[in-house]
Amino acid sequence: MAEPEVLSRDGGPLEVLIITQSSMSTRPLPGSGSVVLGRDEDAGLCVPDSSVSRRHAVLHLGPPLRIEDLGSSNGTRVRTRHSSAATERLIDVGKGEPARDGAVELSAGDVIYLGAARVILRQKDGERGARKDVIVKDDAMRAVYELAERVAKGPINILLLGETGAGKEVLAESIHRASPRAGRPLLRLSCVALSESLLESELFGHERGAFTGAVRAKPGLLETAEGGTVFLDEIGELPPSIQAKLLRVIEERKVMRVGGLTPTKIDVRFISATHRNLEVEVSRGAFRQDLYFRLNGVTLTIPPLRERPGEVAALAQLFAERTTKELFPSEASAAAVPLSPAALAALQRHSWPGNIRELRNVVERAVILANGAPIGPEHLLLSPLADPTRPSHEPSLPVHPSQAPASAAASPNAKVNARGVPDGARGVIDGAGASPTRLRDTMEAHERERIVQALEQCMGNQTRAAALLGISRRTLVERIRVYGLPRPRKA
Repeated sequence: MAEPEVLSRDGGPLEVLIITQSSMSTRPLPGSGSVVLGRDEDAGLCVPDSSVSRRHAVLHLGPPLRIEDLGSSNGTRVRTRHSSAATERLIDVGKGEPARDGAVELSAGDVIYLGAARVILRQKDGERGARKDVIVKDDAMRAVYELAERVAKGPINILLLGETGAGKEVLAESIHRASPRAGRPLLRLSCVALSESLLESELFGHERGAFTGAVRAKPGLLETAEGGTVFLDEIGELPPSIQAKLLRVIEERKVMRVGGLTPTKIDVRFISATHRNLEVEVSRGAFRQDLYFRLNGVTLTIPPLRERPGEVAALAQLFAERTTKELFPSEASAAAVPLSPAALAALQRHSWPGNIRELRNVVERAVILANGAPIGPEHLLLSPLADPTRPSHEPSLPVHPSQAPASAAASPNAKVNARGVPDGARGVIDGAGASPTRLRDTMEAHERERIVQALEQCMGNQTRAAALLGISRRTLVERIRVYGLPRPRKA
């Protein structure tokens, strides 16, 4: 269930990058309360690593944002940077360092060590890209943003159309900031992530005693966005039963809590987004026509990245610099990661079926594989399935140094360099002694094994396996098809 997001000290929403021995994934932080980090699958943020306790630590979302150790076996440490200097320090949580009730305050850029796993706090991609990192060089994109700025001033609902990963959320954030509601909340809701069984009480709220376990009244998520904007991502995936309830909210501007007798008035603006053709969905009865008309006050269509070639190089350099700063913040050269002309040419030739999201994954992986050297085409590992001569539909999985193939991995007693990469893996990480074809085959074989392991660990649950791998469920389904894996069934 998507929730309002916790904000960093500069006002941007935060997410966490979870890096373990076998996976790398990104998770947003909810807007309030506390979140338990641990190996337990029921933890608020599951960190699937054997060195992590079942309930290892807890994040107090504040403000201020704080981390507290829960008596873990291997301890909790924080690497934090002073805002007034480039120096860093490592803090053992709960061991005499400056803290409030045993908790250490955090901010964007800090790294939390849970045993051998790392949890990196960072501003959410959409927010970082939408503030000062928006790159609009294509004429068609300029026209979209100019129209968005004009319609942002009014109260009309807006429908954003475009392929997955094309930048619909970034555009929604830009519209919110350009609107008179900019000082009020922006609530992001992913309709794919909404559980229909719990959706009504989470979205609309409930009164005390409305059902078993409702020990107190709880406002719905729509109420938390009072005076602001509600962004409904992937609106085409909304279940029919919820479509009727949402239509009533849009028409009446009132929310009825589960078990309530009196509706609550709300003042929100709706921005919806989808990669589906809603007119086709309406014609086949999968989407309500009246809801479509209510949401479609103004339609903005975002062109895919392959139709915006002038933005590829600038976006790639941006992602490279950002990834280096986050993964290797102590490196003196973190601010400048060059992409070779050959690498830029390869990026320009690629068809980008996964759009900006795929580009970000490719560049993040390349930064890790280059290991500090200039990024060349051999580090990009662009899938042949996405070659212009062999069209594809999904990006490859992100890869981390700790996920190096078994053939290149060091033994448990092997030495590890300053970046946490086993010395035995340097040949693969640096690309030395291996042709691009051999390196790609090795990484694809490893990617297939990671998918199998994730599905086994999640007992066939594709949604949880995709979250564990740090990819969308749609990407996982496509990779299962490409690798010829049997479709899993939930245990």
